[in-house]
Amino acid sequence: MQEHEHALTGGNATQGVVRVGATVRKPWTPATAGVLEFMGAVRSAGVDVPEPLGQDELGRQVTEFVPGRLALELPSLSPADLARVGQIVRAIHDASEGFVPRAFAAWDTLIPAPDDELVCHNDLAPWNLIVGDRWVFIDWDGAGPSTRLWDLAYAAQAFTLSDASEDPKVAAERLKAFVDGYGATTELRSELPSTMARRAEAMYDLLHASHRSGREPWGSMYVNGHGAHWRVAADYVQRSQSTWLEALTARVP
Repeated sequence: MQEHEHALTGGNATQGVVRVGATVRKPWTPATAGVLEFMGAVRSAGVDVPEPLGQDELGRQVTEFVPGRLALELPSLSPADLARVGQIVRAIHDASEGFVPRAFAAWDTLIPAPDDELVCHNDLAPWNLIVGDRWVFIDWDGAGPSTRLWDLAYAAQAFTLSDASEDPKVAAERLKAFVDGYGATTELRSELPSTMARRAEAMYDLLHASHRSGREPWGSMYVNGHGAHWRVAADYVQRSQSTWLEALTARVP
């Protein structure tokens, strides 16, 4: 008996995402083979990610459905929770070290990274973290070459610095919890605030340029609130760099 398909909502970039039983089905793209191979490698290294299950009879990619709620829909994560997320991000990065696709991978990355140190998820954010019996990052379709610093900057900003009305010194406590959980080196800590500013600005630039060129869905996202959100976020991170640099690099007595 064929199982019913249930449309999954909430994503902005991918159409035709459905749940079939304990699986998620999405359109197969030129990037999918590399993405599923990368997910499999990270999973084999001991990190909990949705199990990649190949392709179905309709040519769609198939991955495990992970039950739970998106972190975006939950109350603010506690410092301990943020440290846990930082640990997960670190585990993904460590598992990515040395990964090389078996064949050419046509990665579908939206924002060029400054280098290709390792393959990264590239969207480790509250809208992609399932919280339940398992804490699992989903939606790996934008994976591709990047750096620890560039990927960490995006994740740290998205999880801890999204409220531009908050006192930067208060936000610094959550940022520090996340970065401490990651176990960032002194070098990473010193470079993170300025990189967060560049990464947030790059996200705004993507949306703004897409609006001007008609590139979808990013153009519509720009006018539907995402552009305004990222403009405010980028300005907030830019003007608060010194506060967060001090918090991240201060020595513990």
